[in-house]
Amino acid sequence: MTTLDDELSAAEVERYSRHLLLPQVGLQGQNRLKAASVLIIGAGGLGSPAALYLAAAGVGRIGIVDDDLVELSNLQRQLLHSTANLGQPKTASASSHLKSLNPEVSIDGHQFRLTSQNALELFANYDLIIDGTDNLPTRYLISDACEIKGKPWVYGSIYRFEGQVSVFNLDGGPNYRDLFPNPPPPELVPSCADGGVLGVLPGVIGALQATEALKMLLKLGQSLSGRLLVYDAQQMSFRTLQIEVGERREPVTELIDYEGFCAAASRTETESEVDSDSDLDSMSTVRTEKRRHAVQQIKPAEVVQRTDSGWSVHVVDVRSEQEHRLTRLEFTNVLIPMQQLQQRLAELPTDCDILLYCRTGVRSHDAARFLAKQGLDPAKLYNLKGGIMRWRKEIDPSIPRY
Repeated sequence: MTTLDDELSAAEVERYSRHLLLPQVGLQGQNRLKAASVLIIGAGGLGSPAALYLAAAGVGRIGIVDDDLVELSNLQRQLLHSTANLGQPKTASASSHLKSLNPEVSIDGHQFRLTSQNALELFANYDLIIDGTDNLPTRYLISDACEIKGKPWVYGSIYRFEGQVSVFNLDGGPNYRDLFPNPPPPELVPSCADGGVLGVLPGVIGALQATEALKMLLKLGQSLSGRLLVYDAQQMSFRTLQIEVGERREPVTELIDYEGFCAAASRTETESEVDSDSDLDSMSTVRTEKRRHAVQQIKPAEVVQRTDSGWSVHVVDVRSEQEHRLTRLEFTNVLIPMQQLQQRLAELPTDCDILLYCRTGVRSHDAARFLAKQGLDPAKLYNLKGGIMRWRKEIDPSIPRY
């Protein structure tokens, strides 16, 4: 283990000379970085620039958690990887790239998914955590695990042309649950895979995350704790929002099922209107309401089987126009982007079944439930389970992945 009194080698002095010239860093600060450890959750768009800058800066040990393989669609923004790494585990690709950048640092590749079962033990081995994820369950897991283990963490989020950065759980400051006490419904949190992202945006946000991490490790400057930095690439503007510690929030003492916790946000409006004191008759009404709005889930193979048998079905693509131009099911009848459903209800038939699809089946499921609430017969509404990407995997591999 490096200590703050250790001397740097001649090669390290040359490598980090621009740091050593800064009075706020100097030899002691560089040794502080060399003794530090940072865990990055996700080796994707945000994790790439964060890891690159931390390795270049001389952070002694960097852990990377990711269970994915490198895909061609990653390379537009995930600069840790290259075409030569396609099909490799992202942790292996990232480790190779970072070691070639700076052989002085140690890289821990954790080729698994972060879960409630492994988070606490893993977090205990690092000084701070960087969030490079793209989903709510993992983000709440990071927040709770950091609160339990007393670890600060750097939050980052990107979508299309906008990004956000903050620091949570630092010296009694706010945590993620102070900003978002409860997860929003999934349909209000579209992913980059569904909505797209400007390739350079994660570079900006990931670099800001690395900046906050280095400041905390060096114990200099003012962190983003208590503030949410919002960046708009189209307007080239930054704005800052204040975050307060929730006075009534109960401290987190154990990890939970975060997939279930976030899925609960997709309850029907009727469910949310039933308070904790509702009687059994009211709860029975809720369950009846849920069944009334339930829609049919159908797998790609079932669609093929039914259409081969003469199924009369109206196929609706609820994705964006941009996605529809990229690729579509050849038997699609109409494109109605999800946000236009309300205005274009009259275009949908009432005398036959309707099959809705999107990229992964999430938006189309929400669209089908919406149509059921508008009075369409839920028995005639079908959601393509897994969306067009599952269709690609199981039926037609010529469909491009995006």
